Amino acid sequence: MRSSQLKNALIWLFNQPYLLLATTMLCWSGNVVLARGVAGEIPPILLAQIRWIGAALLLTPFAWSHIRSDWPTIRKHLPLMLILSFTGVTVYNTLAYLGLQHTTALNGLLLQSSAPLLIGFWSLALFRDAMTRNQLAGTLLSLIGVVIILTGGQPEILLSLAFNIGDILFFCAVLFYGFYSAVLRKRPAMHWVSFLWATIVFGAIMLLPAFFMELQAHETIRLSFGSFAAFAYVIVFASLVAYMCFNRGVELIGANRVGPFFHLMPLFGSVMAILFLGEKPALFHAVGYGLILLGVMAAQRKNRSAAH
Repeated sequence: MRSSQLKNALIWLFNQPYLLLATTMLCWSGNVVLARGVAGEIPPILLAQIRWIGAALLLTPFAWSHIRSDWPTIRKHLPLMLILSFTGVTVYNTLAYLGLQHTTALNGLLLQSSAPLLIGFWSLALFRDAMTRNQLAGTLLSLIGVVIILTGGQPEILLSLAFNIGDILFFCAVLFYGFYSAVLRKRPAMHWVSFLWATIVFGAIMLLPAFFMELQAHETIRLSFGSFAAFAYVIVFASLVAYMCFNRGVELIGANRVGPFFHLMPLFGSVMAILFLGEKPALFHAVGYGLILLGVMAAQRKNRSAAH
């Protein structure tokens, strides 16, 4: 009976796009903070490679039967699968980790907030799928909330921010992920676990040349309990849980409606700071949270003209 109830609960969860996407952003918020925290201790490409290899190894026993049945579909659509793996796994995550070696978590979260607009750009450029008025208005409204939270209610702080090579790398990472998110609508018809496994494995393989180059350049790698905890987090939560939820969320509601959910990352990041780092909640937190949530909800509403 309990097994049946658990199965029904998982089926229900797998059809709740807003809950799935919120879970994704919660996992990725921790990933940005964590990657910045281990900068200088774990080489960025090593962190990325262990992330994907570990995720593939954990997923393989559960995915094997589906992989065998879906392998003809994977081979048939191999060029598309490689494009999705390269942009969504190999390049995105690696550039983000490289960028966080040189910039702050604050800058990273600000740049991550450009994701909804970049997804909209790629959707328009590739598929002529323009953002609706509600999607654009919701994106801008939630972006204002992001700025309020990350600047402590003092937007003029943005004028004093210094951008460097790390910011450029991080922005390029988000640009690639915007492409991945838009093209995800073309994913081949196969079981979700087969798609996730193939994407991760192909992405890890394409990352190998950069990994070996980095390995030769680093004389020593300092590992600690914190390092292994970081590996566990990025393998389980930032990779398997987050990508499963994100891919399903895009499948259910489309890339443009998914975009504003990226603005939940600064919200979750600031909540983590309040709960675990002793930051005191303030009025600007409440204002920012309210604007982000209103923006996300507004972006999910369909225009009346589109509904008829």
